[in-house]
Amino acid sequence: MKVAAAILSVACLCLSGTASGAPGDDDFLALRDALRGKDKSKLEAQVQRLKGHVLEPYAAYWVLRQQLDEAEPAAVRAFLAEYKDTYVAERMRAAWLKRLGKEQQWAVFDAERPALVKDDPEIQCYTVQARVRGDAGAVREARPLWFTGKSTPDSCAPLFAMLAANGQLSVQDIWARVRLALAAGQVGVAVRAADYLPPGQPLNGKLLYAVSQNPAAHLARPFDAASRAARETTMFAAYRLARSSPSQAAARWAALESRFTEEERAFVWGHIGLQGALRHDPQALSWYAKAGDMDDFQLEWKARAALRAGDWKTLIAAVDAMVKENQDSPWRYWKARALKATGRDAEALVLLKPLSQEYLFYGQLALEELGGKVAVPPPAYTPSAAEVQAMSQNPGIRRALALYGLGLRPEASGEWTWTIRTFDDRQLLTAAEVAKRNGGIPDRVINTADKTVAQHDFRLRYFAPYRDLLRVHAKRNDLDESWVLGLIRQESRFMTDIRSSAGAMGLMQLMPGTAQWVANKMGLKNWRWSGVTDVDTNLSLGTYYLRHVYDYLDGNAVLASAAYNAGPGRAKAWRPERFMEAAAWAETIPFNETRHYVKLVMANASYYAHLLGQQVQSLKARIGDVGPAREEKPLGDTP
Repeated sequence: MKVAAAILSVACLCLSGTASGAPGDDDFLALRDALRGKDKSKLEAQVQRLKGHVLEPYAAYWVLRQQLDEAEPAAVRAFLAEYKDTYVAERMRAAWLKRLGKEQQWAVFDAERPALVKDDPEIQCYTVQARVRGDAGAVREARPLWFTGKSTPDSCAPLFAMLAANGQLSVQDIWARVRLALAAGQVGVAVRAADYLPPGQPLNGKLLYAVSQNPAAHLARPFDAASRAARETTMFAAYRLARSSPSQAAARWAALESRFTEEERAFVWGHIGLQGALRHDPQALSWYAKAGDMDDFQLEWKARAALRAGDWKTLIAAVDAMVKENQDSPWRYWKARALKATGRDAEALVLLKPLSQEYLFYGQLALEELGGKVAVPPPAYTPSAAEVQAMSQNPGIRRALALYGLGLRPEASGEWTWTIRTFDDRQLLTAAEVAKRNGGIPDRVINTADKTVAQHDFRLRYFAPYRDLLRVHAKRNDLDESWVLGLIRQESRFMTDIRSSAGAMGLMQLMPGTAQWVANKMGLKNWRWSGVTDVDTNLSLGTYYLRHVYDYLDGNAVLASAAYNAGPGRAKAWRPERFMEAAAWAETIPFNETRHYVKLVMANASYYAHLLGQQVQSLKARIGDVGPAREEKPLGDTP
């Protein structure tokens, strides 16, 4: 009861007051440190000192969250009522629901569940568990959660057990998940799924792990084709081998497939085709031709293989087979191009016209395909000083700005994103203007303005701080300033101190090895990694390196953009044997991140060129073609 009372006193702190005149930021950081050290004797005193501070809700959240396992419902409900509709309330409710589900406190769970805004798989499974209490048939709602090759939360396990016990998981359903897991390389998930199989159909987990390490060796061994487990294991070996050598896997599978069912043969060919397409193997489409039903990921890569081969009819068929919701802008554009190439212009126009209204890579290309010229729309709305002032007093915006000021970027970004989630276009532009005027958070300027649907301001969407310095370095390295801006927008959103999960730092997201290599090339003495977030230093090193990869890749900005993201060795390996449209080449980049990155960088560059008042090329002219190297160049000591 003492813990509950202490938490309740924290939760009932009022939100009135502002940061100015209230106990300061040092108290807030001291509370965070006390929580990290679990020094409970200091917590209540620190919280009381933060009464009235703009970040008071976070103080209450941190204390209650640390003690949530011991908290009574009254304490949690008091917190949720006090901070209703805030980001911390949503986080607290999600954490509490998981505790309630784990403890099977279903009455409380049912009462609180409807107020949660953002769902996740763990809570989904607890939700179904709660429904099963009053309706045993509700367990069928868990069936869609079963059919995945990925690991599922522990909260799903009781549901899967009930499905199996009620006869709602057939043997075929169990094998379906085993196969999905093996196709995804998740041997552990496959083995756990196989636990639901009836006696006499064992799956050898130890053997599967061995196959994952040496699939070719397994394919050379005899197997019992009458055993489902033996067949699935051999199929796993075939598409596991395809990850490293699609052609070798195809040859091995062709020699074995007669011992498998028609459905099994087609399934494996679909995966061999996928791996071939990912490696730009010219035989990929012939392997795909032997496949049966495929998921959208396989179909997308079939379409990309067809695009690279210039096979418009196969591309149309692959796109038509996709789930309609997944036919996003790349496939609407390329299907339209395929329709035009096959004489179906009227059908192509139906796809191109709405796509041409979108301000993205394929929107620009669609507009040009219709004979239009890409331009930046005039600002549709400029908030007044009073509106900006009112937005700056929005409690969520105030909390986000305060968190940014304290260097608590993850919490600040979460708070900002939560606050603007329901904003209309005018509110979004006003919030973006607040971020711009507060400085230091250009990512919020860009990301917020980027969300508008009908009313846009490209001065905010394509915000360009540090231009005076950037112009100097771009000119020094003879680089197109709009391209460098487009690249930085994608790399860091102009955040100077941002650090990626891989360790890249600063505006141009330099890795330590790359920065050191460039510093050596530039003859910089006394270079220290600690200086990489300095704007001038980062731009100096980053533009030098960008020029290096640009020259290495024959002055092709599309290839150089791919190299900047994935490395020059990969960009070189992805070059086609014949010239092709750069847009088509970019769409067939095998790395998801790099494929999206290149398209966004080049679309960004086009809009920045307009905003800078440069002589503007069409996007298609800007990106041009991609082809084989003019001459073979060694990588040398490029990082």
